[in-house]
Amino acid sequence: MTNPEAQQQARQSVSDAEPQAESHDGSGETRSGETRPQGPWSEDSRSGDAGPGDAGSSGGAGSGDAADAGDARAQEEAQAAERLERAVRAAEQALIEFEIAVETFRVEVENFSRLHHQRLGPMYSRLDELDALIAEAVAARTGDPEDIRKAQEARGLVQPMPGVEELFHGWIDSEGLSPEAAAMLTERPVQPPPRVRPSEEARRIYRELARKAHPDLAEEEAERERRGAFIVRVNAAYAAGDEEALRALAEEWEAGPPPPERRASRSEELYARLEWLAERKEMLAAVAAELESSAIGAMIKMAPEDPDRLLDEIAEQLLAQAAEKETRLAELMR
Repeated sequence: MTNPEAQQQARQSVSDAEPQAESHDGSGETRSGETRPQGPWSEDSRSGDAGPGDAGSSGGAGSGDAADAGDARAQEEAQAAERLERAVRAAEQALIEFEIAVETFRVEVENFSRLHHQRLGPMYSRLDELDALIAEAVAARTGDPEDIRKAQEARGLVQPMPGVEELFHGWIDSEGLSPEAAAMLTERPVQPPPRVRPSEEARRIYRELARKAHPDLAEEEAERERRGAFIVRVNAAYAAGDEEALRALAEEWEAGPPPPERRASRSEELYARLEWLAERKEMLAAVAAELESSAIGAMIKMAPEDPDRLLDEIAEQLLAQAAEKETRLAELMR
């Protein structure tokens, strides 16, 4: 998701694209939001069936009426299944668009976090060092116990107790191998993302691949697994902003086996499909909300059109703060 407004539009598109199919209950009235096909156990079906007594009294005419009623029920069921099929297709496409938006924003948050640490981390360290030097200079001048305590606290921030990452030189953390370490062990190049937001061309290719190869479009388990493994590779190339890799994946998909034809589904299967899509949508909405509420997500909201520029602005602010602290330290050291 490229910005909060786009996220809101994406979530709205999910709701707007889920059509409310119509069905008829036993009273003949239309209820929006339900699609209950008129099966052989429905009220209309039971009322339309000819009983043994009726058949005996009407003879051949009764048999004809029963056949007509059966044809009407079959047509009604086919229409209900067709409406339900359209609802499932619309919900699938809306969910894919929403998932694309959430994944796009997740990539931006992750890239911004890494670049923020790599580019601005040294500046924050410099500011901490200057704070400690200033506090120590003040304590040396005054000799006040409170100033000495503050100096010690400031110095403690500059030289914290070593954690797992420091002990293993960044190769391992509390969750296991770092991404850089894992990449080196698998002989993959270790490179930071070039920018927070992948290029427009990378985003275009990614969207096309996600819409064509998304696992949610498959019904067979084997095909779903094949698509899932492929999308994992697509997401990795997109997160790295690798246009060449995305183009190669697009060619691979086009050259691969065509997706199997969708077999006709029973109404019960379509109902279950709609329920699964709704659950998936709720899960994605929770992920999007968590990303938006994170510290990095909040920072990206400050510059939704150009998050890379925000890093430059923060760097300028940190440099200005460092200059002020250096001036203050120089005055204390006179």
